[in-house]
Amino acid sequence: MHTPFIRNHEYNFIKKQAELIQHAIRTNADPKVLESVRYSAATKLEELFPNANDEQKRLLAGLSSLTAAEDFQKYLKALEPYLLEFPQITEKQIQKLFPKNKKLKLPDLDLLDRRYVTYIGWTDISTNKLFMVYPINGQFFGVEGRFTPTHKKSYCFVCNRYEELVLFSAVSKKPPKASADYYKSVGNYLCMNGHECNANITDVTALEKFIDSVIR
Repeated sequence: MHTPFIRNHEYNFIKKQAELIQHAIRTNADPKVLESVRYSAATKLEELFPNANDEQKRLLAGLSSLTAAEDFQKYLKALEPYLLEFPQITEKQIQKLFPKNKKLKLPDLDLLDRRYVTYIGWTDISTNKLFMVYPINGQFFGVEGRFTPTHKKSYCFVCNRYEELVLFSAVSKKPPKASADYYKSVGNYLCMNGHECNANITDVTALEKFIDSVIR
């Protein structure tokens, strides 16, 4: 019986470490350099999973000793049963996150492989809006805003990969202080393709900071 403990962004991080080791092997790196890369990967995985039990530690430690390309593939495949799925969410739950949007376009939840999802993101071309759903401490949060295609590649603030981007401008309306019209806009550059972003993200710090700046 496999007990899932690896979130999508953590799995992507493990894949990144595997790629670094494979690159060192393919380029015939100096043995000391290769050993350093292996040690760095092992150390980073220990830091990523500080509460791992003995079985999980043994599973993760296996990465640093691999040599052949097929071994890396088998290793990553063997991790799949341990992936934590994105929490189950219904269309009604999503609609409740955006109460003012009466004609909300919903994503096709049936097409999602929740093992490889860190956040649910989708666009509505007709309204030029981008929507994002993300769980924090067992509670779902929804963020919506305008998106403006940049028609160029740069680094996404969420996954930090060089991809085609849009400028995502989310508006947060707070309880009125001096004025009932009080609001703030929070913008950042985000992957145009949410699927690719989910496949690349290795750290949720920037994502959670952005969401926090909008909802709080």
